Amino acid sequence: MEVIFSILQTIIIFVAAIFVLVLVHELGHFLAAKLFGMRVERFSIGFPPRLFGVKKGDTDYCVSALPLGGYVKISGMVDESMDDSFTASEPKNYEYRSKPVWQRMIVISAGVIFNMILAYIIFAVITFSHGVNQIPAENIQGMYIPENSTAERVGFETGDRIVAVNDKEIEFIRRGQFFSISEITSKPLTFTVERNGEMVTLYPPDDFLDHLARNPEFIELQNALPSKVGAVSDGSPADKAGLMPEDEIIAIDGQEVGYWIQMVDKIQSGGDEMTFTIRRNSEVLDVAIAPDPEQRIIGIAIVDPHEYFGFETISFGFFSSIREGISQAHDTLLGIINGFRQLLTGAISIRENLGGPVAIASVTADVTERGGALGFWNFTAFLSITLALMNILPIPMLDGGHLMFLIYEAITRREPSVKVRMALQQIGFILLIGLMIFVTFNDILRHVVN
Repeated sequence: MEVIFSILQTIIIFVAAIFVLVLVHELGHFLAAKLFGMRVERFSIGFPPRLFGVKKGDTDYCVSALPLGGYVKISGMVDESMDDSFTASEPKNYEYRSKPVWQRMIVISAGVIFNMILAYIIFAVITFSHGVNQIPAENIQGMYIPENSTAERVGFETGDRIVAVNDKEIEFIRRGQFFSISEITSKPLTFTVERNGEMVTLYPPDDFLDHLARNPEFIELQNALPSKVGAVSDGSPADKAGLMPEDEIIAIDGQEVGYWIQMVDKIQSGGDEMTFTIRRNSEVLDVAIAPDPEQRIIGIAIVDPHEYFGFETISFGFFSSIREGISQAHDTLLGIINGFRQLLTGAISIRENLGGPVAIASVTADVTERGGALGFWNFTAFLSITLALMNILPIPMLDGGHLMFLIYEAITRREPSVKVRMALQQIGFILLIGLMIFVTFNDILRHVVN
């Protein structure tokens, strides 16, 4: 029953995110068309068949059966419906084809523009309402690197202190992230760490992003948290053994530990009873603890990272929040473009990095579970930027394909024939369907293999 509930929750969250993105995208086309006096015949969330809706004026506002998209049908436009019946008559003043090229360009681009605006608004509102948490980088003196992790493959070692990325000094850890998406997807990519008093430059392998796609946990704030007791659960094995808040676990079964993740790894792989070496004030104690046999936990909580690392919450005013939101959106856009560029050049694996509906649904549920409403809206903003970038690609059937037709018309002063546009639309449709099938099966295979 719990599994069924989890699946239903994932579907609901996924559909909610897609609904918001499609609604905003199609609203952009709709409002721009109305602004220039074009007749909108249908405003649909989802693709046919039509489920239900209401007609108001000339427009049928409806919800259709296939939820992975939507469309606005504008009179006098060759679109995904492949309806060219209007070409038998002379252009009417309310039709798309009768308007100047610049107006049609705005209508076609409006969906992409609205998706970018949505991302700006989401990031700005989050910044305005929650501020930005940051930690001075100098407060983090080292970190734990698990064996066989992506970080170890890059060359990081336990105890390293991150100093710079791409030769740019890291002054603050913002939003719990050591690196921005644009930095991590750039190429060439280098990391500078302080190791045993010396500066060491790390060069990630060529397939770094492929490994990151398989193992998303890279360098996180949790890697730097100490093996220190923040709280003890009543009646737990740790409580019965006499552990107290502020105790520092420095060894388990004689093996030195200094970080929380390192300690958890030792407990998970240890025996039925383990010897914990505890530093309490200036005293060092050995305590025998038997972890819970099923969950392999001893009942202690992590220290508050805000207090331990000295979090600073930076508040932003109205206008500074807008600037911060735009900056965050542009950094995300640059990161996605970097990723696409590496996909197209073959620098990274398409199989490992190209995701479809299954991957999106999985990630949406994951970030929502970890970050609640804040995680949902952050990821929705990310998807909105991705949708904007995908739609502006010069592929027939997408907004970018329509824009290419208009650019051709603006340059040659001649509109491409309906026959050519219909043929290219059909080719684009086949390509998109093929791509959708590929990424969906790729998602399924990747989840099965992993």
